Amino acid sequence: MDRKASVVGLDVAAIAEYKQLHADVWPTVLKQISSCNIRNYSIFLKEPENLLFSYFEYHGTDFHADMAKMAADPETQRWWDVCMPLQRPLDTRKDGEWWAEMEEVFHHE
Repeated sequence: MDRKASVVGLDVAAIAEYKQLHADVWPTVLKQISSCNIRNYSIFLKEPENLLFSYFEYHGTDFHADMAKMAADPETQRWWDVCMPLQRPLDTRKDGEWWAEMEEVFHHE
């Protein structure tokens, strides 16, 4: 199992909409997340900086293949089309990232 964390900004005017969307995530999107071996997925909001922090555990054997599977799913693409305009990627993210990946520097079970 691998733990993954990432961060992205959120448009201040979009906070209520983003919270509402995630209070009622489309069932097909949730099913796709699970089928791609993601468990314990959480998103936290830090205000007033308006940063979204994402955490999940990956329980598969080929992370890149599972992420490609998710990205190819039409319903997931539609979900991203709704959510991504509300987000503000960090200027410091690496090429190819939307959510900036974070390094784990401490963990305690």
